[in-house]
Amino acid sequence: MKIALINEDSQASKNELIYSLLKNEVESKGHQVFNYGMYQEDQEHQINFTQIGILASILIETKAADFIVTGCGTGQGAMISCNAFQNLVCGYIATPLDSYLFTQVNAGNVVSFPWAQYYGWGAEINLKYMIEKIFEQDFGQGYPAIYAEGEKRSRVRMMDESKIPSQRPLIQALKMMDQKMLVELLNYDEFKEQFYQNAQACEVKEYIVNLLK
Repeated sequence: MKIALINEDSQASKNELIYSLLKNEVESKGHQVFNYGMYQEDQEHQINFTQIGILASILIETKAADFIVTGCGTGQGAMISCNAFQNLVCGYIATPLDSYLFTQVNAGNVVSFPWAQYYGWGAEINLKYMIEKIFEQDFGQGYPAIYAEGEKRSRVRMMDESKIPSQRPLIQALKMMDQKMLVELLNYDEFKEQFYQNAQACEVKEYIVNLLK
């Protein structure tokens, strides 16, 4: 599994810690981690929490990533940004139990953490345990186990009956966005290096490559 980490501007100073904890937990399970920043709060290239969904949706759509780890000060803004997109199902994660239940019941492809709220003494220990519980076992096994099939049917119904019909395909959404804003968001070396390396050929990749020429 290719896992992408995205931090936003107000919490960029925690990027190194989060990236280290994530790598330590998942690489032993055979996963790869790709760090899309932000790396420092004062860096020239900025990612606002309102833009996280754009970046995450592009990475998932092009299969440059299979799973996204993100967040913001409260975790709520990044979650809302991600859930605005048709191909993202983002859960809010504040405890290890949240991690476990989201992956087992909802089986989404993005998690959003509150990097500032509740971030006090022992926060890095809680973060370590939350990351562990995300990747502890295969997604969608159900909880309780006897409800696994019903929960799976509910996930399919949510996508087929409400989320997909109510939201635009990503390529349409990208073309409707302010193109200057989109270039500013994506035009940084770390994104281009990792995206070009991992993204599979598709209409969205072609669009992004042409946009950044």
